[in-house]
Amino acid sequence: MISPADKPALRSRMLGLRREAARQWPAAGEHLARNFPDDWLPAAGTPVAGYWPLDGEIDPRPLMRRLAARGHPLCLPVVQGQGRPLVFRAWTDGDALLPGGLGVMEPLADRSPLKPGLVLVPLLACDGSGNRLGFGKGYYDFTLAGLRAAGPVRAIGLSFESQLLAVIPAQAHDQPLDGLVTESRALDFRLS
Repeated sequence: MISPADKPALRSRMLGLRREAARQWPAAGEHLARNFPDDWLPAAGTPVAGYWPLDGEIDPRPLMRRLAARGHPLCLPVVQGQGRPLVFRAWTDGDALLPGGLGVMEPLADRSPLKPGLVLVPLLACDGSGNRLGFGKGYYDFTLAGLRAAGPVRAIGLSFESQLLAVIPAQAHDQPLDGLVTESRALDFRLS
């Protein structure tokens, strides 16, 4: 059993595994896009929050292009500061991006804020109950808590299959994922 005290070492190990998976499977994002279940899509026209991949994260852009082609406005996260939730700004494939907080590529400040009904979430690891291991700053936890308090939103993790672990310890503030999509399959945690 992994304890919360073990999380820093686990993060380091999972970051290495993720980078290796990205080197071995450069087309994994294309497979992931095909594995995303149609019945997980929100109502037509509902904004979808993606992310710009960094540091070995599985590439969500093929899936984001698929969702945009189905009429979903896209947005990307913007870091507001430590302890604050992310905001999402409109983004269209080809728009200029600037490096923001933590080196994350963000839409320009003049882009409209959007409230997503579907959030595609990057991660270091995930377990079969939807517990997610990120970098420990809590950005997605704060953000998902706020979005869920305001109305229905679905949070779907995107990862390589090798990032799936048996158990990740959850703390009171952790927001579970509703599902996970990898290059191999989709897992619906709401059915667990």
